Amino acid sequence: MIPIHALLARIRWDPAFGRGEFVIGYYDRVARRIVHVPLRRLAFADHDHFACTLVDDEGEARQLPLHRIREVLKDGRLIWQRDGKAAPDACGSH
Repeated sequence: MIPIHALLARIRWDPAFGRGEFVIGYYDRVARRIVHVPLRRLAFADHDHFACTLVDDEGEARQLPLHRIREVLKDGRLIWQRDGKAAPDACGSH
Protein backbone atom coordinates (compact mmCIF):
# COMPACT_ATOMS: atom_id res chain seq x y z
CA MET A 1 0.00 0.00 0.00
CA ILE A 2 1.29 3.47 -0.87
CA PRO A 3 1.93 5.64 2.22
CA ILE A 4 -0.64 8.41 2.69
CA HIS A 5 1.96 11.20 2.34
CA ALA A 6 3.01 9.76 -1.05
CA LEU A 7 -0.60 9.52 -2.26
CA LEU A 8 -1.32 13.11 -1.18
CA ALA A 9 1.83 14.30 -2.97
CA ARG A 10 0.79 12.49 -6.13
CA ILE A 11 -2.66 14.09 -6.00
CA ARG A 12 -1.06 17.52 -5.58
CA TRP A 13 1.75 17.22 -8.13
CA ASP A 14 0.58 14.76 -10.83
CA PRO A 15 -1.75 16.80 -13.07
CA ALA A 16 -3.33 13.76 -14.74
CA PHE A 17 -3.93 11.83 -11.53
CA GLY A 18 -4.94 14.94 -9.57
CA ARG A 19 -7.94 15.73 -11.77
CA GLY A 20 -11.20 15.05 -9.99
CA GLU A 21 -12.90 15.64 -6.68
CA PHE A 22 -10.97 14.19 -3.74
CA VAL A 23 -12.35 13.62 -0.25
CA ILE A 24 -10.46 12.35 2.75
CA GLY A 25 -11.96 10.47 5.65
CA TYR A 26 -10.18 10.97 8.95
CA TYR A 27 -10.86 9.56 12.38
CA ASP A 28 -12.23 12.28 14.64
CA ARG A 29 -11.36 11.36 18.22
CA VAL A 30 -14.07 13.61 19.71
CA ALA A 31 -16.89 12.37 17.45
CA ARG A 32 -15.39 8.84 17.55
CA ARG A 33 -16.11 8.27 13.87
CA ILE A 34 -14.69 8.86 10.41
CA VAL A 35 -15.41 12.37 9.15
CA HIS A 36 -15.25 13.15 5.41
CA VAL A 37 -13.96 16.50 4.16
CA PRO A 38 -12.99 17.77 0.72
CA LEU A 39 -9.24 17.64 0.13
CA ARG A 40 -9.31 21.33 -0.81
CA ARG A 41 -9.89 22.11 2.90
CA LEU A 42 -6.44 20.74 3.76
CA ALA A 43 -3.19 22.68 3.59
CA PHE A 44 0.21 21.02 3.40
CA ALA A 45 3.54 22.37 4.62
CA ASP A 46 6.51 21.49 2.43
CA HIS A 47 8.39 18.40 3.61
CA ASP A 48 5.93 17.58 6.44
CA HIS A 49 5.15 13.87 6.19
CA PHE A 50 3.35 13.74 9.53
CA ALA A 51 0.53 16.32 9.57
CA CYS A 52 -1.51 18.77 7.54
CA THR A 53 -3.76 21.68 8.46
CA LEU A 54 -7.53 21.24 8.29
CA VAL A 55 -9.87 24.22 8.11
CA ASP A 56 -13.07 23.09 9.83
CA ASP A 57 -16.67 24.20 9.23
CA GLU A 58 -16.23 27.17 11.60
CA GLY A 59 -13.13 28.38 9.74
CA GLU A 60 -10.75 27.26 12.50
CA ALA A 61 -7.44 25.79 11.42
CA ARG A 62 -6.19 22.74 13.28
CA GLN A 63 -3.48 20.16 12.81
CA LEU A 64 -4.51 16.78 11.46
CA PRO A 65 -1.93 14.03 11.89
CA LEU A 66 -1.68 12.01 8.68
CA HIS A 67 -1.98 8.74 10.63
CA ARG A 68 -5.61 9.67 11.41
CA ILE A 69 -6.51 9.71 7.70
CA ARG A 70 -8.34 6.43 7.13
CA GLU A 71 -9.49 6.69 3.52
CA VAL A 72 -9.30 8.73 0.33
CA LEU A 73 -12.05 8.96 -2.27
CA LYS A 74 -11.76 10.23 -5.84
CA ASP A 75 -14.98 11.24 -7.58
CA GLY A 76 -16.95 9.31 -4.95
CA ARG A 77 -14.94 6.09 -5.33
CA LEU A 78 -12.70 4.72 -2.60
CA ILE A 79 -9.10 4.65 -3.88
CA TRP A 80 -7.13 4.24 -0.64
CA GLN A 81 -7.89 2.82 2.79
CA ARG A 82 -5.66 2.34 5.82
CA ASP A 83 -5.14 -1.03 7.52
CA GLY A 84 -4.98 -3.01 4.30
CA LYS A 85 -8.75 -3.30 3.95
CA ALA A 86 -9.84 -3.93 0.40
CA ALA A 87 -11.68 -1.12 -1.32
CA PRO A 88 -15.34 -2.03 -1.88
CA ASP A 89 -17.00 -1.75 -5.27
CA ALA A 90 -19.16 1.12 -4.03
CA CYS A 91 -18.50 3.40 -1.08
CA GLY A 92 -20.84 2.87 1.83
CA SER A 93 -21.63 5.38 4.51
CA HIS A 94 -19.77 5.38 7.81
